[in-house]
Amino acid sequence: MRDSTIDRSCGPSGCEVSWLSSQRLEVEDDPATFAKLATDAGWGDGLPLIPPTEERVRAFVAASGRFPDDLLGTLPPRDGRCTVEKLAINAVMAGAPAEAMPLLCAALDACVDPALDLFSLNTTTSSVVPGVFVNGPIRHTLDLPMEAGCFGGVPGTAPAIGRALRLVMRNVGGQRIGENSKSVFGQPGRVTGIVVAEWEERSPWPPLAKRRGVPGDAVTVYGCIGTMDIADVAADTGRRLVEIVGKSLAYPGTNAYISHWGAETMVCLPPPWADLIAADFPSIEDTQEAIWRAAAHPIDFFPAPHRDWLEERGRVDAGGIAHLVERPEEILVMVCGGLGNLHAMGLHNFGPTRAVTKAVVAEPGGTD
Repeated sequence: MRDSTIDRSCGPSGCEVSWLSSQRLEVEDDPATFAKLATDAGWGDGLPLIPPTEERVRAFVAASGRFPDDLLGTLPPRDGRCTVEKLAINAVMAGAPAEAMPLLCAALDACVDPALDLFSLNTTTSSVVPGVFVNGPIRHTLDLPMEAGCFGGVPGTAPAIGRALRLVMRNVGGQRIGENSKSVFGQPGRVTGIVVAEWEERSPWPPLAKRRGVPGDAVTVYGCIGTMDIADVAADTGRRLVEIVGKSLAYPGTNAYISHWGAETMVCLPPPWADLIAADFPSIEDTQEAIWRAAAHPIDFFPAPHRDWLEERGRVDAGGIAHLVERPEEILVMVCGGLGNLHAMGLHNFGPTRAVTKAVVAEPGGTD
């Protein structure tokens, strides 16, 4: 609960050292020394960390527009209470910019939404990680990647922002491989996260978040099992390209086919492919349906035990077709990537999770 003795009339930017409730440690203000201390204590991820001094944490709290004891959510599996202060500490350690605090608050708000099912994401045998997909002017404010190399390799703030969210899962949520996380392989995104912006200016369709009812600055958090390159050099129409994209997404070993609950899937299209597809499918709904129809197999394609599994769960339609996902709207489409053409990016998810979209706002007050 909030400390009722604090005078909040000064607003979050008036945060004093005495407001911060986390344990103090006397350490050298040296990243290498602190990284060893943090790693030995179990706070680190193996990469260098920035010491979260009181001055730095106060600056991050102020940038959030919220008070340090505002509760952002309870994070499984340890059910740790993530306050703005705890988020700020981990964001400092990750090397994220203070200006990213409102976005990180929104991402955590999405993570604790029941639809995302963070407990399953943090404890499953799968390699899933909550990916953060960003819309609105904040993409430019934070210099988030949306063009060539947007999923990795572009210098900028995205890896540190994603890493901040991952450190929160470790240090507040208590996610630990070998303890309460059963992930068989994990993935690089479990260290630096996945933070990608949509190249809205080059999309023939409305932005992803706006289509999901949240215009302007927004984050869509979606459980990504990993990334999957889809390459093509032969398709000369949008209709043929959609068929290749859909068939590529529907590989038989994807989690969507074994899920008890169904699933979603995401595909990121580069602007040249989006333009080619939009010429044949002008609306995003038509594009989703076309990909959905292509992302399927006749039930005879599967071995006998898998046929039984799919049929028992109602995943086979009257025509004997097993679709990757149950409905066209469960194909999430976003435009990003370079102009080099030739590739799209597929991102499968882990059922029963569902993508969640939240507005990015800096609002003083917060919750108790």
